Amino acid sequence: MHTDGTVSIVVNGEHKRVTAGLTILQLAEQLGMVPEKIAVERNLEVVPRSTLGEVCVADGDELEIVHFVGGGDHARPVEDDNWSVAGKTFRSRLIVGTGKYKDFEQNAAAVAASGAEIVTVAVRRVNVSDPNAPMLTDYIDPKKITYLPNTAGCFDAESAIRTLRLAREAGGWDLVKLEVLGEARTLYPDMVETLRATEVLAKEGFKPMVYCVDDPIAAKRLEDVGAVAIMPLGAPIGSGLGIQNQVTIRLIVEGAKVPVLVDAGVGSASDAAVAMELGCDGVLMNTAIAEAKDPVMMAAAMKAAVEAGRLSYRAGRMAKRRYADPSSPLAGLI
Repeated sequence: MHTDGTVSIVVNGEHKRVTAGLTILQLAEQLGMVPEKIAVERNLEVVPRSTLGEVCVADGDELEIVHFVGGGDHARPVEDDNWSVAGKTFRSRLIVGTGKYKDFEQNAAAVAASGAEIVTVAVRRVNVSDPNAPMLTDYIDPKKITYLPNTAGCFDAESAIRTLRLAREAGGWDLVKLEVLGEARTLYPDMVETLRATEVLAKEGFKPMVYCVDDPIAAKRLEDVGAVAIMPLGAPIGSGLGIQNQVTIRLIVEGAKVPVLVDAGVGSASDAAVAMELGCDGVLMNTAIAEAKDPVMMAAAMKAAVEAGRLSYRAGRMAKRRYADPSSPLAGLI
C-alpha cells in the first residue's frame, strides 16, 4: 500500500491506483459498470459474482473484467414503406393471380393470407348458358382489392388491345397488365407485338404494366412508349424455376424510372425474397401459390418472403469477401 492510502492494480491491462480496502463491487461501480452484467477474474482465478462485495483488491492485483458484446448497430425503426404505380399507392408488394385454384373460396382465402392489394384477372366470355354461375367478384370484392385485368392468352397486339378495351368498358379499369405471347410452348413474350400494343394503349389513356423479357434495352423502350411498370419474367410462366438471370433483372431495376416487378417463374418463398433483394418494387405470382399443396399456407409464406426480402434490400447487404472476417471484435480480448 502506498503512503497516500492507495494500492496499485492492473485492470484489463491498464495500471490504476485505487483506494485501499476497495471491494471489487465498489471498483466496478466506480468504473461505471453494472455488476450483474460482468464477470471478474482476479489473478487468473474467477471471482464468483456473489462475492464481489466481499473481496477487496490488494496491491499488485491483476483483474480481468469482461462482458458480452455484439457486432451490430442499434436497430432503426421501420417506417411505412409504400410503393406507387400510375398515381396509386399500395402497401403490399405482392400481386397474386386468380387462376388454377380449385374454387373461388380457396382463391379468396389465399388472397387474404397473402395480404395482396392487387389481383390479376383474366377477361373471358360470360357463360351465357348459366348467367347465375358464381363469379370472382362474389368472393373477391373489387371495391376492396384492386383488379388488374390482363391479356393472358393473347398472341398478337390486336387481340390484347381488344381485350383491354372490353375490360375498361366492363369495369372502368385503365390500370391494366399487358402480355403478348410469342408462342404456346414457352409463353415467352413477343416484344415486337408487346411494344406495339403498349404504345397504342398508352395513347388511348391506358396505364399498362407490361410483362416482358429480362432485357434492360427492351425494358427501356417499353418505358419510353408509355409503360407505367416493367414486369420482366424471372423464368417461363408457371415453371417455378426461380429467377434465372439476376444480373439482367438488376440492370433493369437500376435503369428504370417506373416500378419493376418480377412476373413469372417464382416457385418458392426464397425466389420471392431474391426478387426483392435485387431491388424490385414487387413480385407477381400465381402458380407458385395456386399449385402448392396448401395454397393458403404458401400465400402466407410468400407474404413473409416479400416483406423479408424488401427489408433485406433496404438494410443494405454486407460486402462479399474472399476471406474470413471475425464477427466478434479482437479488441478487449483476454
